Amino acid sequence: MKALLLALSLAFGGVTATAQVAPGAAEAAAYTGLHAAAHKGDVAKVQRLVASGAALNATDGYGRTPLHVATFARQREAIGALAKTGADLNRLEADRYDAVTIASVADDEATLKVLLELGASAKQVTSRYDGTALIAAAHLGHDGVVRQLIAAGAPLDHVNNLHWTAVIESIVLGDGGARHQATLKALIDAGANLQLTDRSGQTPLALAKARGFTAMVALLEKAGAR
Repeated sequence: MKALLLALSLAFGGVTATAQVAPGAAEAAAYTGLHAAAHKGDVAKVQRLVASGAALNATDGYGRTPLHVATFARQREAIGALAKTGADLNRLEADRYDAVTIASVADDEATLKVLLELGASAKQVTSRYDGTALIAAAHLGHDGVVRQLIAAGAPLDHVNNLHWTAVIESIVLGDGGARHQATLKALIDAGANLQLTDRSGQTPLALAKARGFTAMVALLEKAGAR
């Protein structure tokens, strides 16, 4: 997702909230030091600044570290340079998102792979929704990201403060299309609990039926969902 505002739109109780705020053009242009080097992907400058004592985990006005900025900008070599010199891979920014969730929401499989290989966690509770990167990716139907997160040990059955799991979000916030179907299949194949309900007691199968998502209904029924 290349827009300056990366957003998760979660409708609940009639309210839609946005999050995942990437640095705007003016904000990025005003960056100095490690934040500027990270945004531009200037690895040599990152290394020089770190060697001269620059604070690896310094934050901008939104709580973003240079690592967050590099993740938003898809500057994978800069991410590696920051990580290898001790940057906190799991730090949360002001809206409680980490680099793994930022890459997951952006459907940026290449950057996510780098972060996970460097040791970033797929298990953190993130965002104002007390969710996870897996829930966010399932919501958006980012099936390749979902498979990476599952392989990295993301909690399959975490329940966020909307009382939704990754399985439920793949249904209630999805469009029932091919990528959301692939997301649901990945979760089913990994052993996600298909009986956990939403706050009103609706199972994933009931939710899929209510939305007319016949392919998802078939997947759930084949897996024994009730």
